[in-house]
Amino acid sequence: MKEINLKSLIITVVIGLIIWFIPVPDGVKPNAWHLLAIFVATILGIILKAATMGSMAMIGITMCAATEVLAPGDPVKSIANALSGFGNSTIWLIGLAFFIARGFIKTGLGTRLAYSFIRIFGKSSLGLAYGLNTADLILAPAIPSNTARAGGVIFPIMKSIAVNMGSEPDKPETHRKIGAFLTLSSYNANMITSVIFLTATASNPMAQKFAKDLGITITWSSWFIAAVVPGLACFLLAPLFLYKFYPPELKKTSDAPGMAAVKLKEMGAITIQEWLMVATFIILLVLWMFGNLFAIDATTGALIGLCILLLCGVLTWEDVKSEKAAWDTIVWFSSLVMMGSYLNSLGFIGWFGHLIGGKMSHLSWQLAFPIIILVYSYCHYMFASATAQAAAMYSVFLAVGISVGVPGTMLAIFLGACATLMGSITHYGHGPAPIFFGSSYVDMKDWWKQGFFISVMFLAVWFLIGGLWWKAIGLW
Repeated sequence: MKEINLKSLIITVVIGLIIWFIPVPDGVKPNAWHLLAIFVATILGIILKAATMGSMAMIGITMCAATEVLAPGDPVKSIANALSGFGNSTIWLIGLAFFIARGFIKTGLGTRLAYSFIRIFGKSSLGLAYGLNTADLILAPAIPSNTARAGGVIFPIMKSIAVNMGSEPDKPETHRKIGAFLTLSSYNANMITSVIFLTATASNPMAQKFAKDLGITITWSSWFIAAVVPGLACFLLAPLFLYKFYPPELKKTSDAPGMAAVKLKEMGAITIQEWLMVATFIILLVLWMFGNLFAIDATTGALIGLCILLLCGVLTWEDVKSEKAAWDTIVWFSSLVMMGSYLNSLGFIGWFGHLIGGKMSHLSWQLAFPIIILVYSYCHYMFASATAQAAAMYSVFLAVGISVGVPGTMLAIFLGACATLMGSITHYGHGPAPIFFGSSYVDMKDWWKQGFFISVMFLAVWFLIGGLWWKAIGLW
């Protein structure tokens, strides 16, 4: 039982049972209320780490099937509905993108890109930050796990640079030399790049799916068009903000380009496999951006990209089978999306949205909009995952906003971005956070302090620059 936290599991079960046996409110179907109990228990179990995310997801699916909350009195339909998440194309888009991302890591293309930007920009600590962040930006649309991007490509290179520049993890007096600055810069850049592209982190397609359930259609290109301007503004401002308020002691890093050049020389010339990976990446971007013109959706485009890599030998079927993170994501993502979708189709989301919306009905949408965003954003202190927050809260907050007249697409994309951007506020707020925090370059006090100030900057940029941009493109 190494993967089971018995105390947390007991708390999870008790909370689920309490909700189950609370009298069903007027206007809510009994099976919708009981599904809510299973859903809340599943999310709580994930937050409290009662078991692994995959285990909690399977327990949730099993409870939905066994209790027949999705189809009362029809056990065959109930199990079919409980497993319906595995047929969702959005979920497979994420799984496929994980497989494609393996090509970047396997061929070494991701590492080559990072060192190339360091060689170009790395003559100063600020330039190093932008070099690492630019590599993350380029990799973001094709590597859907920002944890994989951070842990597999960016963090190892960042730490190597910091050590070579004299910032030793086991010597606290050297942390502020450059290691602490690069740590916070790289981590927050990872949050930023994750919201610019629909396929850059798992919570984005989840938001897309829940928005579609409420009648709002978001494509890869429409997400990118809405997010790119406020996203790039944050991308440019975050390193400058840290350079001003959390500066490195070492300002000049003239040795870094030379070190990157040595690493690139050790890697040798670009291989055929890397060129094939580049070509596939370009094809994928074209299909994701302009697929609507050819009646090809994003998931079909990802299937085409994976097949190209398999046929060219860049990836093997063994690579696909061994990509544990992808299969794990497909399982837990299917469970959460399935329950979230049925909460909506059974009427609970609409009921709750109208209930809360009624209390805000006296407000104009212009006033309700920032309240919804701020409350949703800082609830992230309770979550260790953007996906968990999106699964638990996204549909409700979006429904509330729509009920008081907030323009749907603008709110849907902003809420989708907030769950990831607010990963900046804690050392557990998103998947890559433990990786960077574990380097020990930044202590918890500084992480939370700087994270809060950065979160304020992020929201200010998205409200002001984003708001003006969304007005220009007609979202409100």
